[in-house]
Amino acid sequence: MAIFERFTRLKSASRFLQYTTALCPAHSWAPTRGPLLRPAGWIQHRCVHGERSEASSAAPPRRPFSQVTPADLDFFRQLLPGRAITDPDVLESSNVDWLKSVKGNSEVLLRPKTTDEVSRILSYCNQRNLAVSPQGGNTGLVGGSVPVFDEIILSTALMNQILTFDSISGILTCQAGCVLESLSQYLEEQDFIMPLDLGAKGSCHIGGNVSTNAGGLRLLRYGSLRGTVLGLEVVLADGRVLNCLATLRKDNTGYDLKQLFIGSEGTLGVITAVSILCPRKPKSVNVAFLGCSSFQNLLETFQACRGMLGEILSAFEFLDASCMNLLEKHLKLTNPITESPFYIVIETAGSNAAHDEEKLHNFLEKVMTSSLVTDGTVATEEAKIKALWSMRERITEALRHDGYTYKYDISLSVEKIYDLVTHMRERLGDRAQNVVGYGHIGDGNLHLNITSPSKDPALLAAIEPYVYEWTSQYQGSISAEHGLGLKKRNYIYYSKTPEAVTLMGNIKAMLDPKGILNPYKTLPDDIC
Repeated sequence: MAIFERFTRLKSASRFLQYTTALCPAHSWAPTRGPLLRPAGWIQHRCVHGERSEASSAAPPRRPFSQVTPADLDFFRQLLPGRAITDPDVLESSNVDWLKSVKGNSEVLLRPKTTDEVSRILSYCNQRNLAVSPQGGNTGLVGGSVPVFDEIILSTALMNQILTFDSISGILTCQAGCVLESLSQYLEEQDFIMPLDLGAKGSCHIGGNVSTNAGGLRLLRYGSLRGTVLGLEVVLADGRVLNCLATLRKDNTGYDLKQLFIGSEGTLGVITAVSILCPRKPKSVNVAFLGCSSFQNLLETFQACRGMLGEILSAFEFLDASCMNLLEKHLKLTNPITESPFYIVIETAGSNAAHDEEKLHNFLEKVMTSSLVTDGTVATEEAKIKALWSMRERITEALRHDGYTYKYDISLSVEKIYDLVTHMRERLGDRAQNVVGYGHIGDGNLHLNITSPSKDPALLAAIEPYVYEWTSQYQGSISAEHGLGLKKRNYIYYSKTPEAVTLMGNIKAMLDPKGILNPYKTLPDDIC
C-alpha cells in the first residue's frame, strides 16, 4: 500500500506523475542446397551447427585478393589529398571493433567526401581486386564494421552533410556519414525528430544504421528503417552509382531496389546518401520507470499499456535486476525506485500534455491497483527523462566493465523472450559471471549478455551453438537488429532456409562478382 501511495499522494497536483529527483549521473537443420539455385562451380554446403563455436565465428582463410602496392597508394593520395591515411597510430582505432573483440590489419584508411570519390575508389579497387571494408561509426557488435585481414578501410566519416530537408513532408536527405545524434539535433531545431534512436547515437552513422537495419528504442512507434527510409544512393562494387534517392512515400514502379541494401551490412554496395521520413517532434513527452515482481506481470503490463496508451505509446523497454546491479556497481547509477526483479521504461509522446497525462494516469492507476506494477516514478522534464533513459541506454557500457561479454541479439515471440535468459542461467551455472537480459519488449527483441572475467573458450562452447538451437526451436531469429557480420555469418541457417541463403549468395555474386565488398561478413563460408 505504501508503494501505491507514491502515486496517489501526487494525484491532485500531477495526475499520478511523480518527478524523478534521486537519479545520479537443438534444432539444427541438415541443409542441402536445391540444384536449381546452385551456381556452377560453387562448393557444397557444409553444416556448421555441430562444429565448435569458435571455428564457426572465426575468420576463414584470406581470399586471393590483391595487396596494396605503392602504385595503389599513389592513386589514392592523388584522388584524396591528405585523406588517404597510412599512419599506424591513426589506423589503430579503425582496425578494432567497439567491443575490442575483432582486429584487422588494414594499412590504408580512405576518407572520401563525395559520392564521386567513393565511385572512383571502388572502380579502381574492383579492377585491382582489392578488398574493401566500408566503415561508419564503428559501433557494430558482430565484427561487421572492421577489416578481417588487410582490406582497405573506406570510412564515411567526412560524408557528413545534410543535403535537403522538407519541413512540409518531413523528409530529410543527407550523406551517409552524418552522426545520428547530429541529425536529431538538427531536426529538433526544425520541430521534427529522427524515427530512430539508439544508445550509440553519439557516434553511429545513419549509413551504418541503414546498412545494418538498426532497430532501436522507437521502433514500436515509428517502425523499422525498411519503412521510414524512402530512398538510397549506393555505389556498387564496380563503381557504378545507383541513384534510388527518392523522396516519395509511394512509388510502385518495378522492384524496390533500396531494400536490398538495407540490412546488407555493406556487402552489396556502399550507401552514400539516405532520404528518410521524419515525424514531428512531440509536444508532450513522459517517461515512466516501473518495477514488476515477475516477467508475467511485465507482459500483462505491456498488454495493458498498448490498450490504454494507444497512439501515444512510443517505447516499452525492459531490464532485469541483474542489469540494475551492474548499473549500480560499475556506473554508480542510483535505482530510482524500490528494488524489483524486473524494470520497465515506458515513453509516451503526443501533442497534448493534458490528454497524455490523463491517459498515463489511468494506465498507472490500473497497473498499480491490480499489483502488476509494484513501484514507479515518472518524469516529464528533459533532464529527468534523460536520467531515466540512462538506466536502459547505459547497460552496454556497464557490461563492458564486468569483464568479457558474449552478446546475443535475439528475436522471439514476446512470451518466450525471458525464458531464454532463465534457461541459460540454469545451463551455465557458476561458469558465467553474469547472465542478464534486457531489450525491446514492444518488438520481441532480447539482448542476452553473458559475462566472464576473461575470454573463456569452454564457456563459449557451452553457449554456442546451443543459444541458436534454442532460438531456432521456437521460430526466433538469431539476429534481431545487430546483423550477422563476421561473428554470426555461419549461423544464418538457424534463421533462414538453405534456399533463401543460396539466393542471397546469387544476389551477392551478381552485384559483387569479385567479392571485394566487406568480405567474410554476413553470408556463410560455404556461400562466399
